[in-house]
Amino acid sequence: MSSDLIRKYNIPGPRYTSYPTVPYWESTGFSVQAWKDSLLKRFRENREISLYLHLPFCESLCTFCGCNKRITKQHGVEMPYIETLIREWELYLQELPYKPIIKEVHLGGGTPTFFSPENLEFLLKTIFRKAEVADAPEFSFEGHPNNTTKAHLTKLAELGFRRVSYGVQDYNMKVQIAIHRVQPFENVKRATGEAREAGYNSIGHDIIFGLPFQTKEHIIETIEKTKQLMPDRIAFYSYAHVPWIKGSGQRGFNEDDLPDGETKREMYETGKQMLEEAGYVEIGMDHFALKTDSLYKAVEEKNLHRNFMGYTTSNTGLMIGLGVSAISDSWYGFAQNEKTVEAYQAKIEKGEIPVFRGHILSEEDLKIRKHILNLMCRLETRWESPEDYFEELPEVLVKLREMEGDGLVEFSENGLHIPEKGRPFVRNICMAFDLRLQRNVPDTRLFSMTM
Repeated sequence: MSSDLIRKYNIPGPRYTSYPTVPYWESTGFSVQAWKDSLLKRFRENREISLYLHLPFCESLCTFCGCNKRITKQHGVEMPYIETLIREWELYLQELPYKPIIKEVHLGGGTPTFFSPENLEFLLKTIFRKAEVADAPEFSFEGHPNNTTKAHLTKLAELGFRRVSYGVQDYNMKVQIAIHRVQPFENVKRATGEAREAGYNSIGHDIIFGLPFQTKEHIIETIEKTKQLMPDRIAFYSYAHVPWIKGSGQRGFNEDDLPDGETKREMYETGKQMLEEAGYVEIGMDHFALKTDSLYKAVEEKNLHRNFMGYTTSNTGLMIGLGVSAISDSWYGFAQNEKTVEAYQAKIEKGEIPVFRGHILSEEDLKIRKHILNLMCRLETRWESPEDYFEELPEVLVKLREMEGDGLVEFSENGLHIPEKGRPFVRNICMAFDLRLQRNVPDTRLFSMTM
């Protein structure tokens, strides 16, 4: 890849797990009642829902992490938090005219396997009792290789879980020490093998490039070891260095310990080549999957979707986020829960849905969102009907002409396509459609670098 293109396009930009992106949500016009109205509107269109359960506790702090977490070794916090989360679920059920059908569940964190298998079973069985479960549900969780036990895997498999993703990051010890995430290859090998034995049919590994002290040789070593285990899918993504948002947790090293943009891109291209040689197919942005995995099949069937959980294989339309800082998505609106455990629990105690901010999408937002989703999931978009057209589309296309000259996009009649050369710049291409970003360019850094 041209170093000139990297220098030109390596700018701060969103990862587009939503549109509008969270910094551009408007408090004007938003209220908890407006959120409830948007929730009900979507639910009446489709009873199937996705659930995201945010389980925030971790026993130690990983300095690369940008998630909302609470560091503690006191496992007495488990049941009080679970009971609060169940009460939140009951508050949502009171808003719905009939039982929802749970199509998708994802346990995120934090470290979901901080919780005991028995407590996770209690949480999930209680949630399932109060709803219907779809015939072919998609249940997944994020596992830490160091503390995901055979008991965790077996218990969750009994409850219908068939996908697990393990945070690998990098196998080099110097890098692991810098990010405070020491986990030997043998731990990942054990956790991956036990998941297969328990019946999981989609095992993912997360690998990060651009970490402190990381080199291209470290990426080669990590992927060579990954090939020994052949997980079904791989998230291979750039480290998002955002200490101005996440605070001291991302300051366990100096900024000059981080590789520059060109070095990071070389890491990615090297890793991508190795993965493709091993039989993986690049999916959307930063993801790879074997052709036997459901993520690849979703691409083939044009069902790939992207939301706050990342890429998913289906789109229920309504995602309810339960737990501290969890984000819900009704398609017509977004709502985020209180960001501290104490504030979250206090609102639940009052019988209130614990939302503290959100956004109701305008007609323009809905059209832009559709285009950005198309680009992120299908690497193309079209504007053939009034539902696809918005007033400032001509100006957006003018901005994209320079990218066309650089070979990053290809235009057709009433549409555009992102060729192979443009894949690394998909975030930049989406930014051309991001009218809220264009109208209000931030004075300070809000996002990580696109490269």
